[in-house]
Amino acid sequence: MLAEDVMTDLHAAAQACLAATDPAEKLRLTHAAWAAVQAGELLPDAAAPSPEPIAAPGRPAKPQLVSARQVPQRGLGSAEGRAALVHAVAHIEFNAINLAWDAIYRFRGMPDEFYRDWASCAHDEARHFALLSARLAELGHAYGDFDAHNGLWEMAEKTAHSDTARMALVPRVLEARGLDVTPGMIERLRHAGDDRTIAALDVILREEVAHVAAGTRWYRWCCERDGLDPFETFFGLLRDYLGVSLRGPFNRPARLQAGFVDAELDRLAALAVADPAA
Repeated sequence: MLAEDVMTDLHAAAQACLAATDPAEKLRLTHAAWAAVQAGELLPDAAAPSPEPIAAPGRPAKPQLVSARQVPQRGLGSAEGRAALVHAVAHIEFNAINLAWDAIYRFRGMPDEFYRDWASCAHDEARHFALLSARLAELGHAYGDFDAHNGLWEMAEKTAHSDTARMALVPRVLEARGLDVTPGMIERLRHAGDDRTIAALDVILREEVAHVAAGTRWYRWCCERDGLDPFETFFGLLRDYLGVSLRGPFNRPARLQAGFVDAELDRLAALAVADPAA
């Protein structure tokens, strides 16, 4: 059950998941909603009220949100540094839950498979957040103990008006960045002897490929619907929204698995600057 009143409209269920401020409640609602989608009990209602203007999703009072430049960089040689890394990834996963539900809540009139894909992604992101929260507890910390930034949700706000821009820029740019940087994180953690965190990141890296692939699939669907060239449109959106801030290098094998094509990756590599932290 999603609430005392049985929900049958997936848009309303997505809004309830978005609004939940307590992480445990957000996870509970998310898993319940996905189970209801699988059972055929939650479907998008074409007569549902139009979505409200985008607003901050429900989240706990902590972590404190600061600019990305204010989030300190810590080494992985200490338990504190590894906890900070796990916390940063947990925060990304928490945001990803909200992003998946916002796609369902915000963009109406899409095929049923669009909604099923993003409900499934929300369920996966909730599992990832729980996995990382458990690892944080083993390291003596909890979600909210470190400052975090809000870059993922800021992009949700910027793309609230366009399903095409949202699919291009959130899954295929911001979330795809996780495919690029996670192998390096794993290697650094291997040097630090932190096998338990590596095990969590291995699961997340493997499953995030499918999430980026969902973004690719629906981005191309939107382009076909609107008569747009997906290649040129993607790079136009990158220019319009991100300017010259694109970072490389790119995890080519993982991105190919996630639906990128060689021509896209060649052009991304030509445009990007190397990220010394990658």
